[in-house]
Amino acid sequence: MNTTTAVNPAPALSGPTAGQDVSTKVAQLLQARTTTALTQINERIREAWQQQAAGAPPQPVAPWELWASGTQYAVDFVQRSLIFCDTLRQRGNIFIEHEQQGLPPVLHFEHEMVMDGRTFQQPVNYALLRIVPPEGLAIDDRRRPYVIIDPRGGHGPGIGGFKDDSQVGVALRAGHPVYFVMFFRDPVPGQTLLDVCNAERAFVRHVRELHPDAPKPAIVGNCQAGWAAMMLAAASPEDTGPVVVVGAPMSYWGGAWREGAGDNPMRYAGGLLGGTWLASLTSDLGAGTFDGAWLVQNFENLNPANTFWDKYYHVFANADTEPARFLEFERWWGGYYLLDRNEIEWITQNLFVGNRLWAGTERSGEGGAFDLRDVKVPIVLFASLGDNITPPQQAFNWVADVYRSTEEIKLRGQVIVGLMHEDIGHLGIFVSGKVAKKEHAQIVSVLQSIEALPPGLYGMRIEESHDDAGTPSYEVSFVELRLEDIAARLNRFERDDERPFEALNAVSEFNQRAYELFGRPLVKTLASEEGALLQRIFHPLRWQRWAVSDLNPSMWWLGPAAQLTKAQRQAVAADHPARRAEATASALVSTSLDGWRAMRDAVAEASFFQLYGNLYEHCVEREPAGAPNAAAAVESGLVQDALSRIDQGGYAEALARVAVLMAHDDEQLPLARVQLARDLLEDYRELLPELPPVEVRRIGGAQEVIVRHRPDQAVETLPALLSAPQDRKRLLTLIERVLVDKRVQSIRPTAAQKAMLERIRAVLAPAAPQEARTRRATPARKAATTR
Repeated sequence: MNTTTAVNPAPALSGPTAGQDVSTKVAQLLQARTTTALTQINERIREAWQQQAAGAPPQPVAPWELWASGTQYAVDFVQRSLIFCDTLRQRGNIFIEHEQQGLPPVLHFEHEMVMDGRTFQQPVNYALLRIVPPEGLAIDDRRRPYVIIDPRGGHGPGIGGFKDDSQVGVALRAGHPVYFVMFFRDPVPGQTLLDVCNAERAFVRHVRELHPDAPKPAIVGNCQAGWAAMMLAAASPEDTGPVVVVGAPMSYWGGAWREGAGDNPMRYAGGLLGGTWLASLTSDLGAGTFDGAWLVQNFENLNPANTFWDKYYHVFANADTEPARFLEFERWWGGYYLLDRNEIEWITQNLFVGNRLWAGTERSGEGGAFDLRDVKVPIVLFASLGDNITPPQQAFNWVADVYRSTEEIKLRGQVIVGLMHEDIGHLGIFVSGKVAKKEHAQIVSVLQSIEALPPGLYGMRIEESHDDAGTPSYEVSFVELRLEDIAARLNRFERDDERPFEALNAVSEFNQRAYELFGRPLVKTLASEEGALLQRIFHPLRWQRWAVSDLNPSMWWLGPAAQLTKAQRQAVAADHPARRAEATASALVSTSLDGWRAMRDAVAEASFFQLYGNLYEHCVEREPAGAPNAAAAVESGLVQDALSRIDQGGYAEALARVAVLMAHDDEQLPLARVQLARDLLEDYRELLPELPPVEVRRIGGAQEVIVRHRPDQAVETLPALLSAPQDRKRLLTLIERVLVDKRVQSIRPTAAQKAMLERIRAVLAPAAPQEARTRRATPARKAATTR
């Protein structure tokens, strides 16, 4: 039984008695977390012993048989140990070789450099690569190109094209040109994130020039590159096509999805370290350069069981098959890149602690600010419930912060599609072959038609089925959602648990300023390039690799011994009694480490709320970004402005309104119907207004809001939008031609749709006298201005 469901720290963080209640509430939270952690440990221990007991019951055996069985296991154990140790030696050799090569991207595909950001007027260590399609794979240059941006969170680039089944692979197999934004190990001294954003804008513009007959490039941003992609789309909306944001921490204060111990512990790390000053100190000790290995170590500390035991035991237990996969992944995982001090300070101060990106307060580098509402193209957000590095709140909460209501999304003509995986972890979103073949492949198929979706917020569903041979197939559909409902469901504490982060931000700014005034001058006098290099060489993550490699002379014998062992391998079956006992012991070790992690995270969470929950009352309070309010949105200026123009517009507005009035009111919208809408727009283009897609979506969203709030007046005022007889005739012609289209006839209309069609025909009848239209329009104008 989960005991945390009744514990909500939110009431402790607001109200006149908040300062008195915080400690009590935090104590209750810590007790609940501790109870949950102990319960989970006991359950896992019981499961481990049950699995051990589930094996074949021991039978009486002769002593010599027992001796033979033990000897077989001992030989197997020693052989697996040698192969395992040699795998670590190979990992060290790969690490050294990769470092000597300058840490090139670990892309599975051949590539060529198109633009080198180091040659720009404002140089940066970024470059644009063109992915060379494998032999036999045809690419259509008229199809939408893909620009994939990898994260710069300590590791090097390549995760988006890490294997054949990857983001790069699925886009290539769909016939799209693919470009990859990479970065070099060493930053250009003094480069900033704004310089990087400007370089990426130049990359995208060049891709457009290379494919003038194709739609605008799709931008795919992974993890931290997700907010880079959003910044790019906001700063240069005329150059970008749809944006796919994968596992990106857009709203870093968010968290607390599940009822469990230590929910999303990484969001508390900055507070427990006193804010952003430690990143500045580390950069200054590195002579102005921040070592990305520290970021990777933070990731590893999240899961000590996997870091220190599970991943190694998995190689040891499967020594005959697992080393190749392990080494392939470790080549990327063990490549540590550097950031300039300006970059890491901007990231920590504005994103991780400041959480300012969604607020539209950060400068864009061209005299303005990044306003995510300037993104005028469809956005696909992909996150996972099993991700404790970028939980769903961090991926989705910014939508509620920026748009505030469903109506505002529609009125601004925005299309936002959310896709949620049920359980995969953070890295799995990018490197899992199963995710690539399912989610990423379907995202590519969606982007072919997504611009035909009406403005709004959608959930993307992927139904998987298998034929008799076991081959999977996928069916995609969309479900329109209300932002108000999603925000409430994502945030079980109604985001009151984000209030202490405002206090953290205040403390962080104080500590940062104090360090810059008093600490930085001293540290910079002590730091040197030679000392920074030594720090990087002897960083624990690097040291554990090169220390177990051929660079270590004591390893001379390991390679030949491992080869001899493989040639004389005597493996025992996995159900051998000793192997089962070994697996049980491993499970117990893993459980103990997970238990320690749960207790650590519970204490960290309690400490954070105890400290900053109390400090919050003494900080300058600003209105938190809570869940959108639908009732308030109806009375908002944007909605009232749309309703006041109910009888204003022209052919484009009338066409969009009719499309909304005649839309199917289905719970799910199949992808096939979205594709049909796109095909109809192409086939009947001569009867459609010549407008850019952005304007089409904006008009469509406004008309949907009008129909939603004033359905009867929306029909009655249609003639006012079509004052010219030729426009009315043009619209009626389009309606009749679409209705007789065989593709449309296959979708049976509902009784409500038939009735609405007759109403529309009646008000748009060519024989209707002008004075009758005036009588209908004039009261509508008066009603619209009085409501």
